[in-house]
Amino acid sequence: MLIALIVLFFMAAALFTIAYRQEDNSHVKGLIVGKKMFTGLIPMLIMAFLVAGLIQVAIPPEVIRSWLGEEAGLKGILIGTLAGALIPGGPYVSFPIIAAIYKTGASTGTAVAIITGWAMLGVGQLPFELTLIGPRFMMVRLCTVFIVPPVAGIAAQYIFGGGF
Repeated sequence: MLIALIVLFFMAAALFTIAYRQEDNSHVKGLIVGKKMFTGLIPMLIMAFLVAGLIQVAIPPEVIRSWLGEEAGLKGILIGTLAGALIPGGPYVSFPIIAAIYKTGASTGTAVAIITGWAMLGVGQLPFELTLIGPRFMMVRLCTVFIVPPVAGIAAQYIFGGGF
């Protein structure tokens, strides 16, 4: 995380320097746009971290393990795929939630299925895809990738999680 922070700092510094050298106050405009994005994202980040924290204390680890842990097997991977598809938002919203589920007792395969389901089947992206690309493309894409999250979860569980 520290490395990512350092890289982002240097990227921001370089872009700020480039914008500062322009004569139209681009650096100020960039800071204003960044502030607007920041203030718009803060509520989602707060909710994501609240949900992540509450998952770890409100849902007993035994429940997570029985539904999403290694003993859940394929059922856990399929539930994880569906759960991932239903998690809204970008990575800064979804990954704290997924991390909390994993740390509370979900298996490696289930965590992989959740992440893959979120990335490939996420309901949050469907309205944009439907509007911008069209219903036929959306259905073709969903039909072709629907099997990937469970297969990825099964492979991860088999290779890295000790099998079924």
